[in-house]
Amino acid sequence: MRFRATAALVLATVTALTATACRDSRTADGGPVRLMVGGIEKVIYLPAKLADQLGYFRQEGLDVQLSTEPAGATAENSLISGDVQGVVGFYDHTIDLQTKGKCIQSVVQMSDVPGEAEMVSTRPDAPRSPAEFAGKRLGVTSPGSSTDFLTQALATRNGVDTHAYTTVKAGAGQTFIAALTNGQIDGGMTTDPTINQLTSTGQGRILADMRTEDGTKAALGGLYPSTSLYMECGYVAQHKQTAQKLANALVKTLRYINTHSAEDIAAKMPPDYASGGRDLYVKSINDTKAMFNSDGKMKPEGARNVLDVLGESSPSVRPKKDQIDLSRTYTTEFVDRVAP
Repeated sequence: MRFRATAALVLATVTALTATACRDSRTADGGPVRLMVGGIEKVIYLPAKLADQLGYFRQEGLDVQLSTEPAGATAENSLISGDVQGVVGFYDHTIDLQTKGKCIQSVVQMSDVPGEAEMVSTRPDAPRSPAEFAGKRLGVTSPGSSTDFLTQALATRNGVDTHAYTTVKAGAGQTFIAALTNGQIDGGMTTDPTINQLTSTGQGRILADMRTEDGTKAALGGLYPSTSLYMECGYVAQHKQTAQKLANALVKTLRYINTHSAEDIAAKMPPDYASGGRDLYVKSINDTKAMFNSDGKMKPEGARNVLDVLGESSPSVRPKKDQIDLSRTYTTEFVDRVAP
């Protein structure tokens, strides 16, 4: 009887330990993965929702829950507070956050250029170049966002002090369009489909186009990697399986974007993303899709240029530029392992 009792106790203990191990495994690399997107309807962040629509996250065994905030600065706060495990936003936040003692790294680098444009009003008093930013009201999604960083960069590179113009929180989409057309701002940094909505109606014009490599190099002196999946360094180190699965799904999505037409891509997206009409949405994707690479890898010279640009224009990065360790701001460990 004692033998049976002992055996039962051992079996119960082993079963409990096994169950605990399984629970720990699920906690480490399983269960829902919450990703915040800095404006999920923006074409620059299209890979996040497209991966979900194509079923690539599910194919990897992931339960990815996407949420959205209109500004990258708000999204990064959600990551730091632990509300989400990752952010689909601009790479430049990893550098800015390192100056604040945070280790954040790009796990999948989806683009080499911003995909943004500085739009200005068609009114006669609107700036005709970034050199005329002084005294103007310039819209960004929010202070501390990548649109703010890019506006500072354009001003600084054209001899305008960042205190010489007024930064206005103008949001994105219809909020931005209203601010520009109502005269609340003279210009501002935004993305597609807002760019095409403004140009197609004649309500705005492009002052600086950073949707292409040539336009980005002209505006910023080199590549400016932007759209990425970035996560806390500690989380990545402890959840390599999850990071690998996310990389697999997103790189597969990038390959889809690079081998399919804008019409094909638009057909996979939720209909309400084409709020300005399907034709305009297709054009927006077509005008922007060249920004996406096909391998998810960071170009080192691009990362260096982002640091150089922020080192010139960002009040938080400028005094600490020489202390930034770029090797901690991105990794190619996971995209290097994605199957061909």
